[in-house]
Amino acid sequence: MTQDAEPTDTTTSPAAPTPVPDAAAPPLEKASAGYIVSMMAANFGVAMAYVVPISYSLAVRIDELAPGREEVLGYVTGTAQFIFIALSPLIGVWSDRTRTRLGRRRPFLIAGGLLGLAALGGIAVAPNLLLVGAGWVLAMLGWAAASQAILTMQADRIPEEQRGRISGLTGFTGQAAPIIGVLIVSGVSESTTLVFLLPGVLGVLLLAVFLVVGKEPDSRNLAVGTRVSVRAILASYAFSPRRHPDFAWNWLGRLIFFTGLYFNTTFSTFFYAQRLDLPVREVAATVASIGILGLVAATLGAIVGGFLSDRLRRRRLFVLIGALLFVAGAVIEAFAYDFVTLVVGSLLMQLAIAAFGAVDQAIVIAVLPDRAEAGRYMAVVQFSQKIPSALAPLVAPFIIGIGSSGGEQNYTILYLTGAVLALIGGLLVFTRVRSVR
Repeated sequence: MTQDAEPTDTTTSPAAPTPVPDAAAPPLEKASAGYIVSMMAANFGVAMAYVVPISYSLAVRIDELAPGREEVLGYVTGTAQFIFIALSPLIGVWSDRTRTRLGRRRPFLIAGGLLGLAALGGIAVAPNLLLVGAGWVLAMLGWAAASQAILTMQADRIPEEQRGRISGLTGFTGQAAPIIGVLIVSGVSESTTLVFLLPGVLGVLLLAVFLVVGKEPDSRNLAVGTRVSVRAILASYAFSPRRHPDFAWNWLGRLIFFTGLYFNTTFSTFFYAQRLDLPVREVAATVASIGILGLVAATLGAIVGGFLSDRLRRRRLFVLIGALLFVAGAVIEAFAYDFVTLVVGSLLMQLAIAAFGAVDQAIVIAVLPDRAEAGRYMAVVQFSQKIPSALAPLVAPFIIGIGSSGGEQNYTILYLTGAVLALIGGLLVFTRVRSVR
């Protein structure tokens, strides 16, 4: 079956290959519907396996091993994120230079999914917090590497005229997956093993579909380029803001926006438990219910925002709208103490996150300094999301401790802080990125 998204073949014959220089990225062809659907299925599966533990499963496991110590969740997730931050550019460079019959990115999908699934199983039976933390480091490395490979394949193979809608679909599946995942595990919440393994198994199965349908060209005939040195690897962790100002401003705006986002989402299980006066283990159904309602908002924000940004050829406006909606939702949740108000705030935040993430991803691809090194630069882009996901859980426990009393954490100030940061991030992208409308 022909894959419309594959780059033009550059070999003359199997016996006498003509290497393609790394700097010469091939022209991009329109991606087929089958390729897009299978990629979105894989993104859905990876997001489910990756985010459900952060949203729910890890909180349950930590509450089992150390009741009342909410800050441990921040330490576990933050430490894992910092480790991945340190390794992600190396993984990106390694991916760019991988030469196999399966291509450059597919080996990372396979290895990432298998490692992530095995590590989730380990967390489910880990007898102490140290092993839970070690297991999450491995799980996060696996699933995040697979997620990074999917995003890099978009930079490799999706043309400009499709980027808005595919970014929108990516944002939608990324938003929908943990919601549906939490709903699924809420039905097996009494089994810690299933709470971790069920999303992981589904993630691997959906990755397998993409591996079969989403063929990637053999990369063995691509030129390897210059030998990678320690200095070159370290250099891959950075870029020149002077030479690539739009890439730099967008990176900074994303960093600040996602810091606000992670302030307001990392502790959502504990937040809902406190505001609704429920035990942590019983929050799954509430989180899932709010999430299902938010799925409509996420669909509207991601898909409609992505399609409209393609049609109107305007990206930055939708980023700003997303930031403003996030502020509104965060402020409502900050002062919410009943289910209905929490739902309203969550709907606005889901809409905002989906709109911002979908359209800004299209901006990311448009301002990449060098598409031939997409793996490296997409890894650098991931810094703008991974640093906040590591830093916010470590800082948030200190914020929620400000003025707390009677065993209740101060989530109001945390959500208001997140709103301010999200607004600053959106304004930076809107006002400072010049090469994209």
